[in-house]
Amino acid sequence: MVKKISKGVVHDVPADWRKVLTADGKVLSAWESLTPLARNEWICWITSVKRAETRAHHIKRAQEDLKKGKRRPCCWGGCPHR
Repeated sequence: MVKKISKGVVHDVPADWRKVLTADGKVLSAWESLTPLARNEWICWITSVKRAETRAHHIKRAQEDLKKGKRRPCCWGGCPHR
């Protein structure tokens, strides 16, 4: 069964982030409590980097930050696509 995962305003949920969300109920619950604009910010923050290592780090940090109750990525200028 495929779980419906909410997307951002202009960004769809990428496969690597979707895998984390479906594997961790606490992160998924936090994700679904966000506004579409906040989800958009997280997706863009994860996908806007160039190196695979940096992307993996952003995914890990997003997972940890959402579990801590953070609503937006910290110290980032924001999604230029909105």
